[in-house]
Amino acid sequence: MVLLRTLVLLLALVVSDLHSLPWFINVSESQGPGTILQSFSFNCSSHTPTLELLHVQPPTTFFNPPSLTRWQGIYVGKMTLSSSARLDALTVNHYELQLRFTCGNHVMEGPLSVDVQRDPGHIQCAGRFASPAGEIIQVPETVKPGARLYTLLLPGQGAQISITSAQDPPYFPGPFSINGQGWLQAPSQGLKGQAQKVFQLQILVNFGQGRSCCGMLTVKVLPAPSSQVSFLQQAQNITIPENLVPGSKVVQVQARGFDVRYEILSPVPCRLFSIGRVDGVVRTTSPLELAQAPDAAVTRLRVKAFERLWPWASAELDFKVDVQSVNRWPPRCTPALLATQIPETTPVGTVLNTFTCTDPDSPGSTLDYQLLFHSPAGAASLCLQDRVLEVNATLDCDTPGACFHHAASILVLDGGQPLMTTEVPVLVMVTPVNEFSPACVPRTFRVREDAGPHALLGSVVGKDMDYPHDSIEYSIPGGSATFAVDRLSGEVRLLGPLDYELQKFHRLTVLLTDHSQDQDPTCHRSGSCTITIEVEDVNDHAPECEPPFQELTIHTHLGRSMEVTRVSCRVPQEPQRLAFSYSIVGGNSWSQFSLQGAVLVLNDLTLGPSWPEQPHTYELLIRVADAGPSTPHLSTTATVIVHLVPWRASTVATSTHRATVTSMMTPLLVTDMEAFWQPEPWFVVVLTVTSALLLLALGWLLSRLLWGLAQVLQVPSKPTQALLLNSIQGTEGSVEGFMEAPRMETPQALSSVMSLHFDGRAQDPRTGRDYLFNTHTGARRWL
Repeated sequence: MVLLRTLVLLLALVVSDLHSLPWFINVSESQGPGTILQSFSFNCSSHTPTLELLHVQPPTTFFNPPSLTRWQGIYVGKMTLSSSARLDALTVNHYELQLRFTCGNHVMEGPLSVDVQRDPGHIQCAGRFASPAGEIIQVPETVKPGARLYTLLLPGQGAQISITSAQDPPYFPGPFSINGQGWLQAPSQGLKGQAQKVFQLQILVNFGQGRSCCGMLTVKVLPAPSSQVSFLQQAQNITIPENLVPGSKVVQVQARGFDVRYEILSPVPCRLFSIGRVDGVVRTTSPLELAQAPDAAVTRLRVKAFERLWPWASAELDFKVDVQSVNRWPPRCTPALLATQIPETTPVGTVLNTFTCTDPDSPGSTLDYQLLFHSPAGAASLCLQDRVLEVNATLDCDTPGACFHHAASILVLDGGQPLMTTEVPVLVMVTPVNEFSPACVPRTFRVREDAGPHALLGSVVGKDMDYPHDSIEYSIPGGSATFAVDRLSGEVRLLGPLDYELQKFHRLTVLLTDHSQDQDPTCHRSGSCTITIEVEDVNDHAPECEPPFQELTIHTHLGRSMEVTRVSCRVPQEPQRLAFSYSIVGGNSWSQFSLQGAVLVLNDLTLGPSWPEQPHTYELLIRVADAGPSTPHLSTTATVIVHLVPWRASTVATSTHRATVTSMMTPLLVTDMEAFWQPEPWFVVVLTVTSALLLLALGWLLSRLLWGLAQVLQVPSKPTQALLLNSIQGTEGSVEGFMEAPRMETPQALSSVMSLHFDGRAQDPRTGRDYLFNTHTGARRWL
């Protein structure tokens, strides 16, 4: 099996795409969870592909969703069995899996057929006993000790069965037992006093050769019935005529108890009578013709009543049934069956039919006629006057359940002994008539003018006295471009935009047409009502100022307030909207300006910091918002540029007299504004100190870098040279067979060692160590 899967996988890997739909595979029922059913590959280079399991027929959870992994540039998919897989060829031997592969816009679907093969060596337990939930049985606490409680179904013979779960007292009254035939038996001590207890039994079935299965049995102990079963009536004798047809009711016995059932104990088998298992009605099962069956004249019946859940709680009743001979011929009637159809508007007193009946045993004798209603019970819509069947009351179909098919019968009785009867079935079908036109109450709906399309305005509720009352269709005659009404529900919805300023009220005529209220499907009635739609005003236009921009030159006077300008705004689309609020939102840095309603006022100026010594320009932003009750409040901004020019006064003094000449004139000013930055003194100090510290840190860092570079470029010191010489000398003395370098103890030898240059590398064949060597001097250095 593993070799087969490997070949299938290798074959799939060389396929560049999926062309072999559908697939058919066989799998043994002995395969368990995690088994790989099929492997296949896909080529999808430009997208990330997906592989889905759409559905399984028949539905099951035995199959995992397919996995998809990338292997050497090819996507490999696998189908495996899930953890709940329990294959059984005798239960289901074929599964159909629908797969879908998606690569970008390319979608491909195909079925995977899985055939489950029978494995003779695979034996498993069957039934609910082997299911994860196990089998649950209920037994009364009065069950006899050792009684058989349950039979375990086994797939084969010779199995060894044992209960593996603990049955320790005091919870268990005694151990349950199970024999080789699979019979679970009650404990030898019985279950008396164990009511409401639940015993869980783990059962192991061993088939030999390492094959086994296990399951769970849950035993619930029910209490003994608290009530006693008893019959309500005593033994009695019943007399019936011989002309009863099979199935006729003889008597009904009733017993007191919980969920009582009935059965005939004697005679068994009972050829002439039967009893209803639930209702206790004794009926005839065959003709009681005394001429053909004289033994049917007297029958003694013994009836048993018992509770369904506790059959041992029972009672018995004996009674005798006497069959008497009767008049042989019942009356004969014309017609023998009456079936007619009348509309609900049929007047009271209308004759439906006249019955003619005769008695074959006594022609010309007087017969008695009775009208019996079957459905609806006790109906008074029909009456029988002698032999004439008439309409007795108004046949109204306009209330739920009032329009009936009247099923009745005419019972004809003769005067013989015993009494003979004939029953004439009567079926009168009352058909509905569309009598009333639908109507609705005029209504008014309110809607904001900014409501969006398809907004629900309200519902038109139509009423129709004909049944069914909701069979009404709604429509707008001629249609409407602004509104629409739902044909079935009557909901009125908005289609187009609304404008309060153009039209405040809309009036719609809604047409109501009924249907399915008459026997004739083409019979309809209609009505109409007027719907008024009131458009609520929504503030959807912002104010507009004229002009939106003003530029003024103002000459100021010390100690005086003066009016600068008036802001004139309005809403052109809504001329009736006159209430506005005004506020300065920008440019009034020194609060030299204020608003009195729509009037811009220059405040009273006194000598001080705010007194302008030079001409100054203010660009004021004035927000104008509507202040009416409508929401939302919209606003606009008007711009007012004020060139403020202060008045100047000059004083001239002489030595002889004091005179003050005030010259008032308007100078011509040319203002040239140049922007510059003048920092605070503390900011200059902080910036200077920070810069100096930064320069010192950079100088120190640069000196450290230069010193480190000089240390790197210096010649190695004498301790380093001595260490190198000692290393070379120790290496030369440790290896035999190599050329020895002369030992140098003088300063000239030290200089010679420092001049060594290793231009080769090799490995010692005896020790395997690497070393460096000089090709000219033969000196070596071990690594």
